[in-house]
Amino acid sequence: MTRGAVISLSHGGGPMPVLGDPGHAEIVKSLKNKVPKLLRLGTPEAPRAIVLVTAHWSETKPTISNGEKHNLLYDYGGFPPEAYKLQYPAPGEPAVAKEVFDLFKSQGLGPRMDSTRGWDHGVFIPMLLIDPKHEIPIVQISVLSSEDPETHFTMGQALSKLRDSNVAIIGSGFASIHNLRVMFSGEIKEPPFKALNEEWSKAVTAAATEQDLKERSRKFTGWREWPGGKKMHPPQAGEHFMPLIVCAGAGGDGVAEHYKDAFMGLDVYSYYWV
Repeated sequence: MTRGAVISLSHGGGPMPVLGDPGHAEIVKSLKNKVPKLLRLGTPEAPRAIVLVTAHWSETKPTISNGEKHNLLYDYGGFPPEAYKLQYPAPGEPAVAKEVFDLFKSQGLGPRMDSTRGWDHGVFIPMLLIDPKHEIPIVQISVLSSEDPETHFTMGQALSKLRDSNVAIIGSGFASIHNLRVMFSGEIKEPPFKALNEEWSKAVTAAATEQDLKERSRKFTGWREWPGGKKMHPPQAGEHFMPLIVCAGAGGDGVAEHYKDAFMGLDVYSYYWV
């Protein structure tokens, strides 16, 4: 059976990727073209389900959406009316949710199920572009409010077992930067910040592409000490980095590859294991 891919993608800002924002052009192009190819959509090898870890859902324990279908959670504000009329009626997959629950339980992670929470925009915005026919079932998973890197890596290692039955793992966040103060103040355009962001991206890429699993885990455990580690994701606000750590665990012994998109004058990176 085809082995499911692992993809840590950059999902952009709010609903803007699907509203035609020109600043998201490269991210949109990748979500429409690169990611579907990595997932083998439209082929007999397409995944039987996608387990999607979203930065926009933080809980004290890993929590799993297990409904047969889910409404959308429009967890953004100040956008045009059409942003609140978007629909994404892909099915849920309770059987896969139960597999996730059992895998997390076996690792002592104390998982929980949630059949009622809607899919947040970390799910439906990128998926509208990746799988517009909404054919692949989705299981949404939270990150942890503790932001503990070792636990997130363990979550990924548990999820990696699903890959052998052709379940894909997607981490939906924004690993390269998620600091709204910097982004909206204009500091993001200044040369010192750009230089720091380049050093940060080198450190992220070095960790993500580390082949030795134990060393990869060790590197991610110390991510806050990397150059720019507290600037790209402010303290207690690292939720957009956590999906990458889960994916790094799910990548197993494979070697990650990456692609980059231009966004607000920076290169933003997405990583994948196939």
